[in-house]
Amino acid sequence: MRIALDPQMLRTTPLLELPDVVAAMGYEWIELSPREDFIPFFKHPRVDTATVRAFKSRLADAGVGVTSLLPVMRWSGPGEVERQAAVRYWRRAIEICAELGVDTMNSEFNGRPEAPELAEAMFWRSMDELLPVFEREGIRLALEPHPDDFIELGSPAVDMVRGIDSPNVSFLYCLPHTFHQGDDAPGIIAHAGDLLTHVHVADSMDHTASDGLRYITNPPGNPVRVHQHAEIGRGDVDFDEAFTALAGIGFDGVLTTCVFGWDDEARESGTRMLAAIRELVTKHFPHGTPT
Repeated sequence: MRIALDPQMLRTTPLLELPDVVAAMGYEWIELSPREDFIPFFKHPRVDTATVRAFKSRLADAGVGVTSLLPVMRWSGPGEVERQAAVRYWRRAIEICAELGVDTMNSEFNGRPEAPELAEAMFWRSMDELLPVFEREGIRLALEPHPDDFIELGSPAVDMVRGIDSPNVSFLYCLPHTFHQGDDAPGIIAHAGDLLTHVHVADSMDHTASDGLRYITNPPGNPVRVHQHAEIGRGDVDFDEAFTALAGIGFDGVLTTCVFGWDDEARESGTRMLAAIRELVTKHFPHGTPT
């Protein structure tokens, strides 16, 4: 089992300095989420091969590995122009992943929830084009449902991954999205079973609590999705329940710290989260050896 850091709160740290910073925080692994100077949200990668190779060298010097890259592209639309562009951007991102020697990419279903059938049709079209590339390069893809995607609930997302029916494609469970996925972490984790290879770890408040009045948005009843990526203990996610379920399926994948929104204490937060996750693993996986 590996514990990684999503360095989103370190996004202003120069890319080539990032490995040393992460190592100083006690981490041995990075999950590289979108960065404007690397693979941005919804846009073509901005990094060249020379920089990728320099980054790989810095990682080796720091003793830090990359568990996965996390591109987020509009491969499920809303339109065909956006979908074709996303496939083009994905092809380049896969090249970057292979150049780094990384064997996994994580992503979201994307697509509009108000047009799920159209989004699903576009998603499958993108899979038809990209899945052979993943398989040829030997790169795995872990998919998660996300608030405001065409698939938001956990169990239907597991079923979609199962329907892709590729040994290269697995499921990612995001703990801070628990209350948007159906508020049933144990059930979703059990339903996924060995399809679950990656877990994002952070806390979130339950937006449905107190008759839905914990967050008040105007006009009432609008479709906004609200959640946080907070440190463990600052929200309502039941981590003992979730980690008991993970132990129950024999989980041995990647746990990623993904706290966002506290940039002023990014390094301290990352260090605290590493300790908290190790404590949970020790408690629920007595024979586990997280790194």
